[in-house]
Amino acid sequence: MHPSLSLIFFTTASGAGYGLLGILGIAYFFRLVPQDPAFGFSAIGTALALITAGLLSSGFHLGHPERAWRALSQWRSSWLSREAVLAILTYIPLTVFAIGWLALRSDNTIVTISGLAMSLLCFVTVYSTSMIYASLSTVHAWCHYWVPLSYLSLALMTGLILVNTLLLIHGYSVPSISTACLVSIAMACAIKLAYWRFIKQTRSNSTAESATGLGLPDKVRLLQSPHSQKNYLLKEMGFRVARKHAEKLRRLSLLSGFVLPFILTLTAAGTPPLPAVASAVFAVIFSAMGVIIERWLFFAEARHTVMLYYGNASA
Repeated sequence: MHPSLSLIFFTTASGAGYGLLGILGIAYFFRLVPQDPAFGFSAIGTALALITAGLLSSGFHLGHPERAWRALSQWRSSWLSREAVLAILTYIPLTVFAIGWLALRSDNTIVTISGLAMSLLCFVTVYSTSMIYASLSTVHAWCHYWVPLSYLSLALMTGLILVNTLLLIHGYSVPSISTACLVSIAMACAIKLAYWRFIKQTRSNSTAESATGLGLPDKVRLLQSPHSQKNYLLKEMGFRVARKHAEKLRRLSLLSGFVLPFILTLTAAGTPPLPAVASAVFAVIFSAMGVIIERWLFFAEARHTVMLYYGNASA
């Protein structure tokens, strides 16, 4: 599949933003973060900036952005529509939570419950985003439970890295957050490795024989392409990445997205304030780079069944 830059930015930026908000609401409920309005403003502001920028960038992938509002009407059958509805609904408890914390400086039941509702909607929204791809049976690499697990674990990881960094910037060291951050990095890495093993060792049941309905094992070969010129299908569905390049990018994603953030987060937990902040900031930068590479591979390595009609031996 063609790795669209708008979708890569959308899924990575909004995923990190929703992860940050999701962790913030839970941590606020359990009193793991300070009630400092300055920290709250920077955390909520960062999350809103990432989410809003991601949602706006997704519009560039639409052929007719002016019709985007119609996506809201298909929530009964479309994961894309459910994602859009949930993204809007998230702003309701977020507004109550932000006003209660930042403006009223209150930590009453309404504020804390709003924070939990916000967290739930954040992670359900990320799940809905992942199901846009996991529900496509025509793409073998996506139609599996590893996809929502990967999206959720990466949102959790990037959210925790951001929360940990913002805490250190504001002069707070929270060991439980640092520990959760390290655990989330290890968990996200394990899930990503399992996903890559799945797409490497398995193939779709669809073949050229089953696609054409001829039922002749290993007998169907392409004689002439369905089209004489490049077209939308070949551009969007026929993108290919060489295996040797994919392996290099996987190693780079592992190093930048998981290994270095783990080391830097661990370093930040046991150093003086200034080096700790620097380590945490670099953890954010490297994790963002790693997740962007991972998401590019997520699209580039996916093979659509329609390419069986263009000469592919398998999907």
